[in-house]
Amino acid sequence: MSFFHFSRTFEIVSQDLGIIQRQCKISGLVGVLVMNNYTNNNQYRRYKAYVSIFGTTQLHLKNPYIVACWSIAFPGFGHMLLSKYLRGMALFIWELFINQKIHLNSAMVYSFNGDIAAARAVLDVNMMHMYIPVYLFAIWDSYRTTMDLNKISLLADKENAPFNTFSIGALEINYLDKRNPIAALLWSMTIPSVGQLYIHRIVLGFFNLVMTVIFVHYSHMIEGIHYLILGDIAKSTSVLNPQWLLYFPSFYFFTIYDAYTNCVENNKLFKKEQSNYLKRHYQRPDFRIIKGSKVE
Repeated sequence: MSFFHFSRTFEIVSQDLGIIQRQCKISGLVGVLVMNNYTNNNQYRRYKAYVSIFGTTQLHLKNPYIVACWSIAFPGFGHMLLSKYLRGMALFIWELFINQKIHLNSAMVYSFNGDIAAARAVLDVNMMHMYIPVYLFAIWDSYRTTMDLNKISLLADKENAPFNTFSIGALEINYLDKRNPIAALLWSMTIPSVGQLYIHRIVLGFFNLVMTVIFVHYSHMIEGIHYLILGDIAKSTSVLNPQWLLYFPSFYFFTIYDAYTNCVENNKLFKKEQSNYLKRHYQRPDFRIIKGSKVE
């Protein structure tokens, strides 16, 4: 081997060692910032859930038609129900952007009032045809993903791999426990996102909180409610911005549904994990219940 090849090999090995060292430092830093009660050893193919300081992500059976219907109501909602936050938020922001550009909500309001000419006039034809493909993709992809995740969920149930149930860090603490679904529903009815924060869906809760502020501010909804309470219906109607106001109903009911259903599923996960823990630590390995026999 020539000196050139030897030096080149030494340089490559040094680079690899440097990468490994940096990865070890990063892993150590993460270990200092966050402590979990279980460390994944990659011995299993599928895991039922993952508990982190940002929330509890789990696989559970969902109705694909319900998920698709939420994507019909607002692109991105179906993916958020599946805990696919990046894709869901991307579709949500795209819907918000393209709807604002083509003034679709305003056209819908005019069409509801029977003013078809005004509905046609307000639409931006230049970008209108960009709306339909992404809208249909959101519906199709949420349905397809739900079907796939349902299959993976069944396989994960059979594998029954252990996962962490407690995570503590410098910023947050999260753990599996039972919470009241009715409380999650009621809190979501007050201000969207509060129900998500109650069940520790931090990522979605923060996103929903930001969008709530944006929708309320630009639609002047609170101002309209104020004048409505005072009995000034004409003033209440005039201050409202229908283009922004029409986003709110589907968004509002989605946050309620998401908080309630995920609270129920988290309770099921807690119960299942407690059952597995008791079996592993307190049940004899040879214990079996045979149908038709008396257990003493």
